[in-house]
Amino acid sequence: MIERNARKALLEALGDTPVVLIHGPRQSGKSTLGQNLEPDRKYVTLDDPIALNLARRDPRAFLEAYPSPVMIDEVQRAPELFMAIKLQVDRDRKAGKYLLTGSANVLNLPKLADSLAGRMEIVDLLPFSQGELELTSDSFVDQVFQDRFEPFFDQEDLRGVVDRIVRGGFPEASLRSSQSRRDAWFANYVRTLLERDVKDVANIDALAQMPLLLRLLAARSGSTLNAAGLATETGIPYTSLKRYISLLETIFLVRLVNTWSSDRSRILTKAPKAFMVDTGLLCYLANLDARSLLGDSLRLKPVLENFVAMELQKQCSFGEVKPWLLHLRTIRHLSVDFVLESRRGDVVGVQVRANSTLHEDDAEGLRYLRELVGPSFVRGIVLYTGNEIQPLDERIIGVPISSLWK
Repeated sequence: MIERNARKALLEALGDTPVVLIHGPRQSGKSTLGQNLEPDRKYVTLDDPIALNLARRDPRAFLEAYPSPVMIDEVQRAPELFMAIKLQVDRDRKAGKYLLTGSANVLNLPKLADSLAGRMEIVDLLPFSQGELELTSDSFVDQVFQDRFEPFFDQEDLRGVVDRIVRGGFPEASLRSSQSRRDAWFANYVRTLLERDVKDVANIDALAQMPLLLRLLAARSGSTLNAAGLATETGIPYTSLKRYISLLETIFLVRLVNTWSSDRSRILTKAPKAFMVDTGLLCYLANLDARSLLGDSLRLKPVLENFVAMELQKQCSFGEVKPWLLHLRTIRHLSVDFVLESRRGDVVGVQVRANSTLHEDDAEGLRYLRELVGPSFVRGIVLYTGNEIQPLDERIIGVPISSLWK
């Protein structure tokens, strides 16, 4: 079994918090992690229609039937449980009473989040990181904030990187040996989400249009979100479309990266970038495979950026620094693909290039960020598909993309 980076955070949370929620996309390994964390803990899943009916009809009776310590899987399917859990916790705040998993982000579901405020810790679990798959330490994000940064990397060719992209990180899909078998898994995955999980968290009338919206978001991955343009192409009213995108965020299909801003600047654009939660899923939705990506650098760049976005996001969630993941774009079209800002205000810029060689202008956006941030600028990194470390400017270096997981 592959050990998850979230394991340590989960054990710490269960040691001092009454309710711990593992949340992330369906099939990202939440149930497996929770059950292997404490094998003796009682387990019930709300995918079981009998258990689900009892939880919705009589939450108190459900908790009596499954007393703590208990693991309740797919808890978002019965929001009625949250108030009953709150009452139980208020009577006895013993740590580790309830271990929950959810395939919907409760922070986007106010009734659920508010009922357990101050009583629950949330631990993110996204699909496998490359470090988890390689059984290595995912410490790139922590390292780039250190005074001394000495990246490690593999001599990996572009084909190797593209193979990682199309495989993705969902446990079951990533272990399938062929593209056709992965595509079959992703087809069933998307159908299940849209036919069941969407209905669990929202009443919408555009299920027929959601696959088209997903495909358009996949095709535009890494670009700033243009809701008005998407509304025109899908035929979904603008106000409804924004709600649907929020819903796709809630069920962890889409991840938005907001714009970094500084009080010292008024020329930054505000639109977020939209990414798919997994590049294997992205390639399925956009009808891309290794051959098409290797043969077209214009297609490869946004998909590679999505790949980096999710690797960074995973490390931001379980590392020591835990910076915010943002992006920068100005009205002068200077941009930095990703801006990592620590809680104390230190800033690292990351550019992504789908090239095996680098040029001076690849550091242009990072130079602008360095000037804007001043002393808080730690360094700029250009991740690229070559196999050498290349100094580009003061505190700006080019680094092979495999340094993300080495």
